[in-house]
Amino acid sequence: MPRHIRLQAAAVFVLSLAAASASAQAPGGPAELGPRPFQLVDQMKDGPLKDELARCRGPFATKNFSISHRGAPLQFPEHTREGYLAAARMGAGVIECDVAFTKDRELVCRHAQCDLATTTDILARPELAAKCSEGFTPADPASGRKARATCCTSDLTLAEFKTLKPKMDAANPNATNVADYMNATARWRTDLYVDRATLMSHKDYIALVKSLGLKFTPELKAPDVAMPFDGDYTQDAYAQQMIDDYKAAGVAPSDVYAQSFQLRDVLYWLKAEPAFGAQAVYLDGRDETGRGFDNMKPESWSPSMQELADQGVKILAPPLWMLVTVRDGRIVPSRYAEEAKKAGLGLISWSLERSGPLKDGGGYYYQSVKPVIDRDGDALTLLDVLARDIGVIGVFSDWPATTTFYANCMKLN
Repeated sequence: MPRHIRLQAAAVFVLSLAAASASAQAPGGPAELGPRPFQLVDQMKDGPLKDELARCRGPFATKNFSISHRGAPLQFPEHTREGYLAAARMGAGVIECDVAFTKDRELVCRHAQCDLATTTDILARPELAAKCSEGFTPADPASGRKARATCCTSDLTLAEFKTLKPKMDAANPNATNVADYMNATARWRTDLYVDRATLMSHKDYIALVKSLGLKFTPELKAPDVAMPFDGDYTQDAYAQQMIDDYKAAGVAPSDVYAQSFQLRDVLYWLKAEPAFGAQAVYLDGRDETGRGFDNMKPESWSPSMQELADQGVKILAPPLWMLVTVRDGRIVPSRYAEEAKKAGLGLISWSLERSGPLKDGGGYYYQSVKPVIDRDGDALTLLDVLARDIGVIGVFSDWPATTTFYANCMKLN
């Protein structure tokens, strides 16, 4: 076959794969994992776990252990319909929507209330950019000033929000113009699935996930604006509105894992909506908000694990690194993990495949085990410790095929 025909055929094949992946057809049948989980197995260090996973073959089924983190943001713009569908096709049993509110107090899916400058095309839309809390400021190399902009969901109405086009979450802090500021996708991600991607309101997300027969994990994001918003929209009203959307849609509380980094929100749900509060998730970010936090020193945790349990918290969700440490060159459970289990707390962790390539130790998510991390396959080694040695009930991933693969191989829920 002539070279130009081979290239045309290859191009058609790639486009057909992209079209199949991004189509609106609802997932059904076995999970579609693609090559990535098997590539990770190939990159693992030799040993019994690698051998066990290498023998694992499909068909693969949807698993609740596999939790979609913002959709499938390793390759798809986060919190988009297309990212959620990709996650569902990869067998995620639980799909996440980070919940923020608009100027007219409608709920939408965004990782942070004020991330529109890095996750959408708002800065390229003058009529909407003019509404941003802080417009684009270019970098100034002479003074060392970095480029910045602050555009919030609360700056726009829901109708305005829905006109935005999503992009991969990124910004160039050294940019001197809007185009360069927006064009900053990490090399290990892709812009292949950005075109025609669709932003989602919270109600849109509920309707989609319900139609797929999957479970929900909405995260009530901490507001970046003063509360009460616009005088009378309180934090409790915001927390209640999120739950009310599920009640209005006829969603069973047992299908919803409401999350918050603010313990007050979890305690509110436990009191005001006990059926939903029963499996509300306290996201633990105390390493960034508390002083002197150490995952190996219980005296540095406030509240303690037992105090959380005594307040009614059932599920605790720390970042990956908090649950593990290194002993004798191996990844093992940390004191944090041991004390959480002792207090009877269920554990969920975040977020696998968020760090990019692991050849340099994995960054934030692997900081407690950095000495033994040097390849992408180490993600599966960590996952095995989380599941088998610690007993987590689920793991968030930016590419759910990986957690789906592991859960099927190990016969997890």
